[in-house]
Amino acid sequence: MPSMPSMPLPLYLLAMAVFAMGTSEFMLAGLLPDIASDLDVPVGTAGVLTSAFAVGMVVGAPLVAALARDWPRRSSLLGFLLAFAAAHVVGALTTSFPVLLATRVLAALANAGFLAVALTTAAALVPPDRKGRALAILLSGTTVATIAGVPGGSLLGAFLGWRATFWAVAALCLPAALGILRGVPTGPVTRGGTGDGAAGPVARDGKAGPVTGDGAARPVTGDGTGGPSLRAELAQLARPRLLLVMLLGALVNAATFGSFTFLAPVVTGTAGLGELWISVVLVLFGAGSLLGVTVAGRLSDRRPGLVLAVGGPPLLVGWPMLAVLADSPVALCLLVFAQGALSFALGSTLIARVLYEAAGAPTMAGSYATAALNVGATAGPLLAAATLTTRAGDLGPLWASGLLVAVALLVALPVRAALTPRST
Repeated sequence: MPSMPSMPLPLYLLAMAVFAMGTSEFMLAGLLPDIASDLDVPVGTAGVLTSAFAVGMVVGAPLVAALARDWPRRSSLLGFLLAFAAAHVVGALTTSFPVLLATRVLAALANAGFLAVALTTAAALVPPDRKGRALAILLSGTTVATIAGVPGGSLLGAFLGWRATFWAVAALCLPAALGILRGVPTGPVTRGGTGDGAAGPVARDGKAGPVTGDGAARPVTGDGTGGPSLRAELAQLARPRLLLVMLLGALVNAATFGSFTFLAPVVTGTAGLGELWISVVLVLFGAGSLLGVTVAGRLSDRRPGLVLAVGGPPLLVGWPMLAVLADSPVALCLLVFAQGALSFALGSTLIARVLYEAAGAPTMAGSYATAALNVGATAGPLLAAATLTTRAGDLGPLWASGLLVAVALLVALPVRAALTPRST
């Protein structure tokens, strides 16, 4: 059996940048008390920093992607990454909470723009039937952030203060920026290509263009800068199949981030473990996430229905099992690892399907995938937080995650055909 060709180096450089951004997105959970104390605001007010980042990601993805759709992708990625780093430098220096809040919004916009362009670029760097695996490599930056970046940021903040974590994130952006400058091909975001800059799904003679979800070829100009208008790309959002996979992706990711956000009180309260175990449990969740996204990345292109059929039921059962068995440290650790793997396997597969279904929107597809992921990342913790005041207490988020997965599977069951690749 012939071996699969290796993935292009630029994918791993993009994943490095996603690692820095993922660390920034999640690290505030352990830093809010110190930030609140240092800037003389209540902890609840400091929590707005997290919400502002999430909302900026949701709103910023389509907005910034639309603005940058005709920019060269290397310049776009580099510009977004440097703006992200600059926002953290200002955040590390400021003594004003409103200024820090503004830097979080700016960082979110830069993150959203970067991820939207990176998703589109990743899809253009590989053959059309390997988008899922490319996406898995890109999202591995986020999973590694949960394994190493977030716990590392918490420890750095504990020893050197919260500002040190902002400096560290800014520093992480520099090697990624150099890698993008040297490794990502030039050319506009609309252009297809391979890792070496040669034309991929876009023909050099301009007679054929990228293949869309329905198998049709889009005409492009000879320089590769043509393609659908912005209005035509936005019109893709009226397609039921695209909306369906975006909804399913949002629901699964809402379940994932709803429980992930509130694992700490389960560890120290229900399981009765010390605070140091919080980092251990988060690392286990991240390790499972990395395994899940890696395995699913090899199946999500050709067998997405299999990933959902095999992973969906145990993911559904796993959240209430975790709620019931959370008082057992061994069961807690094992189930957290399993739920991390299943959550990211299904979540990454559904986000990959968004890219396939939005193939007729070559510059905006990444923003649709980013928006679906971050709608879930925003709504999930909000819903989970509302359950903390119910009789379920600290276990409420786990039950809420089970409910969200149940809704996703009920929606997906009668429309399984929309989750299978189309023959071209």
